[in-house]
Amino acid sequence: MSRPPYLECFPLVLSPTEVQVIVSIVVLVVLLHMILGGCAYSILLERKLSAWMQDRVGPNRVGPKGLLQPLADGLKFLLKEDYNPRGVDIWLFLLAPAFIMIPAMISFVIVPFSNAIDITGLVELAGVAEPGSKYLVSLVGADINIGVIYFIAVGSLGVYGVVLGGWASNNKFSFLGGLRASAQMVSYEIPMGLALLAVVLMAGSVSPFEIISQQQAGAWNILQMPVAALLFYVCMLAESNRAPFDLAEAESELIGGYHTEYSSMKFALFFLAEYFHMIAGAAFFAMLFLGGWSIDPIAGIIPWDFVNSGHFWLLGLIQAVIVLVKMGFLVAFAMAVRWTLPRFRFDQLMKLAWEGMIPTSLLMVLICSVWIFLGWQDWMFLASIATILIVFTVHPFMPRQPDPNRRIKIIGSRYSLPRAHGNDAR
Repeated sequence: MSRPPYLECFPLVLSPTEVQVIVSIVVLVVLLHMILGGCAYSILLERKLSAWMQDRVGPNRVGPKGLLQPLADGLKFLLKEDYNPRGVDIWLFLLAPAFIMIPAMISFVIVPFSNAIDITGLVELAGVAEPGSKYLVSLVGADINIGVIYFIAVGSLGVYGVVLGGWASNNKFSFLGGLRASAQMVSYEIPMGLALLAVVLMAGSVSPFEIISQQQAGAWNILQMPVAALLFYVCMLAESNRAPFDLAEAESELIGGYHTEYSSMKFALFFLAEYFHMIAGAAFFAMLFLGGWSIDPIAGIIPWDFVNSGHFWLLGLIQAVIVLVKMGFLVAFAMAVRWTLPRFRFDQLMKLAWEGMIPTSLLMVLICSVWIFLGWQDWMFLASIATILIVFTVHPFMPRQPDPNRRIKIIGSRYSLPRAHGNDAR
């Protein structure tokens, strides 16, 4: 194909790798702005969803049906006084919101939104194609073969922002919130990593594309490994400080927790980071357990092999929309959980991690390893059933701590008297 006249004086030829880099940069810019806008409208969605669950109206004054409420909220935060309390460690106090926001913003870059699509015709039309080269690109920010490890490593950095915010505020309630957050996040990273290890063992790779391909060839991991999916989703809520795991900012105990002393946009950044973590976690969960852009939970009913059909933009758009729909459902489900379950007490939260989820995840990884060693990958759901049966069989024989909610006898109280039986009960 001849080069367009406007390129005759500008000889430029791009290799397939360079075209993929350009596409990845465009994907990163578009996704970053989409998710930032999604964070703002996720707050509106949560307010609307909670209003619907509680039989209220919700925001409906700013714009049609309240759709401009996020813009009003953002303007309100920008116009508020940016106040720094006396006695704070000013540099750490200012850096804490950035430390919690940046890991959330860069964690989603390894999540693929489409399979390889052929854009050779588009590159040739632009006149920058190498003769005889085929241009296959993927809608992903960074196609790295250790994508899963990258996500876990970057996601775990969010705890530093919470700890720094609590420490630098020079406030005892903020300090307690930071301690709670550090203990909580470190504890729940263990079962999250073990649940992720089970998925990696199943796929035989830490590459996001390999994990999705393995699910498309068989069944979604949420069907094959429901225990791992449940553990990972619960840990995802705990890592993003979402209810019922929001003990680091429990209003009834710590005023506002680690962000009590923050105001204006610094205060807003903490909440944007929470929603950013939730959206990035939803994208990661869709990749690990919902087959990415696959829409058939069991073995490929819908063929995605029409890459060379010429409708490259349609294929990429369809697959990206499928992933975004799954992310939206997971985010809405996390919001429904918040307005359904009561907040844990802190000792209950830690007990759930160390006495419940960590032993269960260790047992799950052990059984999954045995299944894979025996070549029973197609029957991996039986490993989850075996895990559940073993847990319920062994649990009654495990040593128990005293019940922290036991009734304490009070002298003179009618509730401390022995229970009456039969007709003598009064």
